[in-house]
Amino acid sequence: MRRRTFVQTSMAAISSFLLTGCGDEAADDDGRQWMMPEEGDPHARTWMAFGASDRIWGADLVPEVRRNLAAIATAIARFEPVSMLVRPEELELARGLMGGANIDLVPAAIDDLWMRDTGPVFVRGANGRAGVDFNFNGWGDKQDHRRDAKVARLVTERAGVERLSTDLVLEGGGIEVDGAGTAIITESCVLNNNRNPGWKKPDVEAELAYLLGIEKVIWLPGIAGADITDGHTDFYARFTSPGVVVAGLDNDPESFDYAVTRRHLDILQQATDVHGRPLRVEILEGPSTVRETFADDDFAAGYINFYVCNGAVIAPEFGDPVTDPATRATLARLFPDREIVQLNIDGIAAGGGGIHCTTQQEPAA
Repeated sequence: MRRRTFVQTSMAAISSFLLTGCGDEAADDDGRQWMMPEEGDPHARTWMAFGASDRIWGADLVPEVRRNLAAIATAIARFEPVSMLVRPEELELARGLMGGANIDLVPAAIDDLWMRDTGPVFVRGANGRAGVDFNFNGWGDKQDHRRDAKVARLVTERAGVERLSTDLVLEGGGIEVDGAGTAIITESCVLNNNRNPGWKKPDVEAELAYLLGIEKVIWLPGIAGADITDGHTDFYARFTSPGVVVAGLDNDPESFDYAVTRRHLDILQQATDVHGRPLRVEILEGPSTVRETFADDDFAAGYINFYVCNGAVIAPEFGDPVTDPATRATLARLFPDREIVQLNIDGIAAGGGGIHCTTQQEPAA
């Protein structure tokens, strides 16, 4: 039952800016190998954005979304530092919701709150860390993103790391890695003409081999056009460790994800990782009931969009008496050394997103 509403805009001028302004630093050509760590590796911090606005979210929903963002940041801050981008005029509001020693409020011009997609994808290399700027274009020019297109540059500068540029347009939510050379990617997102016209699988794989250290890609079909992301990977499948994947199963026959989640399970259960090992696939069934307050056709009712931080897994709960505890039990078994923290994020879910969508990890140096 995953949906996401969006504001349609004409973005020709912004696309031109991205081509000429955000890709002005050539990718390194000295043969250095970069590697994207798995999410469970130690973090220096988590990046977030306090970016809900009446224009995109609606005045009725914004207060709850802000409370959800504060709850996520406060939960993560128990385990690692959090840096939260905040519009200057909203600093006092943000401070009142989540002022704390482990949350750094960073003044910034932003459009929205999806740091997983707007922020850089951090990598490690022989000479240290870097952040890949994947040219955020509003999920294929579906939403105004003039400010969010600059977030990756801002975050890499603030983190004090090199910014790597590329011609590939990709959001962090569209790719999942095990940190050992295997990735899961949805075709509907990355091989979409609204992001990468003319690109084929070998082109994407070659670029990601250099930028992220990926040696094998497991391609899932996803589903284009049903939500603003065109079917991000992090709503369908996630690595919990090399060789182990959790996959979502949507049991609502009326949902557009009902058939595609079953197709994804078939693919993953037959897939192997870069070392030729069959994947162990664990299933997280979506809830059959959710709280009514914010439930609508856009509500993202799934458990796959959790976030792994230092010492904990931050996961959603939707008020379902069966699947909420079942999800907790599965995550506790898969992450035995981490605390499982379940949060009510119904406001964010009503906008079609989840906890993982709002976060971006910066790996430890």
